Amino acid sequence: MSSSEVAPESRQGVRGSTGLAPARADRIIRALSWWWASAPLLLFTPAIAYAMGLPGVRREAGWVFGLMALVTAVLAPAAGLVVVQVWDRREARGRFLIMAAVSSVPILFFLFFGVLFPECPDGYHC
Repeated sequence: MSSSEVAPESRQGVRGSTGLAPARADRIIRALSWWWASAPLLLFTPAIAYAMGLPGVRREAGWVFGLMALVTAVLAPAAGLVVVQVWDRREARGRFLIMAAVSSVPILFFLFFGVLFPECPDGYHC
């Protein structure tokens, strides 16, 4: 038996299904992964624009880029976990769990130090 006869069977996966649905699921998983990977670029776009001599972008629309980065960091792993569950793509589940864990660290950091910690009045130790 040659290697060309073995390779197609190993690519079919555990269930042995081929067709349009698994390819569509793979494309959606890939798109969600790239979408999540764009979050740091969205976050740093105002700083990059400021460094390039465009201070108006940072001053007028900086908060929009920060909000888009936050939405991207939260929605991409959540949507990915839904896709993984619907199309039963167990091999990609770990990827989206890691993405959710990595996204939660800066979100919790900004929540704690940006919202909860500054609410203490001056002179009080919370």
